[in-house]
Amino acid sequence: MRYSSQHKLRATIAAAAACLALVLAGCSSTSSSSDKTSGSTIQVVWTSPAPPQSALDSFKKETGITVKWSQLDWDSIQTKITTSATAGTYYADVSYVDWSRVGQFEQLGWFDKLEDYMNTKALAKDMPQLSSFTSNGHVIGVPYETSFNVTVVNNDLFKKAGITTSPTTMSQYTSDLHQIKDKGVVEYPLDIPFAASEGLSTYWYQATTAFGGEILNKKGEPQFASANSAGRKAAEWMIDSLKSGLVPPGNINATDSVGIDLMAKGQVASIFSDYSGDVGTVYDVPSSSSVTGQVSYLPTPGVDGVAGNVATPAAMGIPSKAKYPKAAAKFIQWMLSSKNQADFAGASGPDKVMASRGIPSRQSSLDEVKGTIAGGDQISAMLKTSVPVFPGGAPVWYPEFSRAVYTNLHSAATGSITADQAVDAIVAKAKELAKG
Repeated sequence: MRYSSQHKLRATIAAAAACLALVLAGCSSTSSSSDKTSGSTIQVVWTSPAPPQSALDSFKKETGITVKWSQLDWDSIQTKITTSATAGTYYADVSYVDWSRVGQFEQLGWFDKLEDYMNTKALAKDMPQLSSFTSNGHVIGVPYETSFNVTVVNNDLFKKAGITTSPTTMSQYTSDLHQIKDKGVVEYPLDIPFAASEGLSTYWYQATTAFGGEILNKKGEPQFASANSAGRKAAEWMIDSLKSGLVPPGNINATDSVGIDLMAKGQVASIFSDYSGDVGTVYDVPSSSSVTGQVSYLPTPGVDGVAGNVATPAAMGIPSKAKYPKAAAKFIQWMLSSKNQADFAGASGPDKVMASRGIPSRQSSLDEVKGTIAGGDQISAMLKTSVPVFPGGAPVWYPEFSRAVYTNLHSAATGSITADQAVDAIVAKAKELAKG
């Protein structure tokens, strides 16, 4: 999932705000739910193809539930969620839930509380990223796949520059990148996507974590206002990397997908905040890469050693206007069972693999298949220490906050303002939003 090209829902935020006023009274509904499971037909709306038909047939034989699977792009699903919830109409029984919309969806009551249908506390033991879908103590989604930001490096390019020891700190990582540039191995060794889009925001979140800080506390208050804050250091490091020539000048208007392409062509030596899974699905695939076998994950460098990785997963949730919520819950539990997660990722052969399937969200399933995933051991280790972007869940006003992040950091990259001024503006916006 490439979030930088997908968060385009400014118009829908206004609709969400309009519906918020109706939540306490209850949005009008033109659909009714049923406790029926066997004999029901549920609609699943998702961003990727369905599981193998044989798997869905087995589920139907086991439960009596028929599954109709619709594949839509990310933007279309978000629009459908907003318009359907605002109108109080049915669109699906199981729907995609993005980590960044959790606070908004929970406050608006657009998705059911999954603890009413399943033992979410038990699931948490095997799903490290479940906390990303918890808001005000309620779980509105069960992670469908593991997703977190990671650092990737082209080992061949590092070795050509005489670097034989992997960096574990930000200072050493930055020094190594300058060495690669100074020795003429790659003119611009680091990718940072400075286009005013979501990818720039998530890059900053990961860099802030690496510098030892967090973005918002559980009350939604900014934690990067002080002069020595991790968030401020992260912004300064990103802007300095551009100014010092580590980052391609053209990246001022480049999204994260452009950077991934540069990495796949060997035109940059590292991406500090890439996506988990890209080594196996992009860089080691001959049709999309000229650097197969050269790229690996690097445990994220921190201030004094290895740092954590911010989680950006997707989940399965039950819309509040679902026709068959109990049948939907059965399907989610089946879909995300340890066995199916492993099978869909290739544990039982190609016939059971789910197209476009990400890394399993269950630690147990990932441990079973990590030997078949590029960098699987590293991904498994990083999953255990991955952290939510926001410890209290994404706030209802997240889209506006993210827009403030990427527009101001983009302005700093163009030289219109300084990195300090960009952070000050983000702090001011966060405080304004937190007040409501």
